[in-house]
Amino acid sequence: MDDSTTNRRELLDRLKIDRSAPEPSGGGAVQGGLIGLALGAVLAGGVAYVLWPAATQPAAPSPAVAASPATASPDGAAPPPPATGRSGTVLSASGYVTARRLATVSAEITGKMQDMLVEEGTVVEAGQVLARLDPTLAAIDRDVSAAERDAAAADKDNADAVLKRLLGVPRGSVVSEADVTSARAAAASAGARLNQAIARLARAEALLAKYEIRAPFAGVVTSKDAQPGEIVSPSAAGGGSTRTGICTIVDMSSLEIEVDVSESFISRVTPGQKVTAALDAYPDMEIPAHVVAIIPTANRDKATVKVRIAIEAQDPRILPDMAAKVSFKDSGAAE
Repeated sequence: MDDSTTNRRELLDRLKIDRSAPEPSGGGAVQGGLIGLALGAVLAGGVAYVLWPAATQPAAPSPAVAASPATASPDGAAPPPPATGRSGTVLSASGYVTARRLATVSAEITGKMQDMLVEEGTVVEAGQVLARLDPTLAAIDRDVSAAERDAAAADKDNADAVLKRLLGVPRGSVVSEADVTSARAAAASAGARLNQAIARLARAEALLAKYEIRAPFAGVVTSKDAQPGEIVSPSAAGGGSTRTGICTIVDMSSLEIEVDVSESFISRVTPGQKVTAALDAYPDMEIPAHVVAIIPTANRDKATVKVRIAIEAQDPRILPDMAAKVSFKDSGAAE
């Protein structure tokens, strides 16, 4: 038996209570009991220390929680967050594809739709006829104006012939100077009436042309808003059944991306900065782009600034109002 076992047994023997000894009386018994309890607590602590020495030893520091010198900052400040995303990216933002050039085409006059010549997805050229209104009354007005023009032209020819004939007759015979003056006035009046008739005809033809609704620029029809038989007007009527738009045309070459950048990070964005965009619909398609402009106003409610981004490579898969994510590149990073 080794010395360690012997020492532990001696300590345990000391904890035993001798029942054969007479109990002290009075205050001495209480005092003795307190002393015995204190002595027993000390001995129990010693036994615990001997029996379980490893439990009282401090644990060694774990190498997993040791401070890394790479995360320490010389001036004691918090280190910057690690870079995320693609290499050279200084900022990421989300936005939508928008068209800088789009138009809701409407009629300049009120009329009933006669023919609708386009559908959604139709590619149109500038000046192409998109729809026609019923031109019956306008055509009649044009014909009346044309007839008035012809009549005025005949009166003018007749007045000019009379004046020419009078000017060929010698004065003082059968033609007086007053006759020549009257003929001159009649010819001038006929010329004025002819000019008025020509102007009215031009107005009637211009009004008739408004019954054909044409494309203001080349693009793609994205919505068809009227059907044959409906009443269309440049402004809404009281009944609420009048159409104010015929269709919507978008110039696909004017597509760009608009994103909202937080005020806290707008300093990282500069005009001309390179940007890589990706559509939510096609996340694997990288779209080269660059910053066109930073809109010089902030949104007070969202604390953001709008940034316009030009798309450098047109693609038929890029459509208006698609969601997009953009990564702003570091201006000083190598291309």
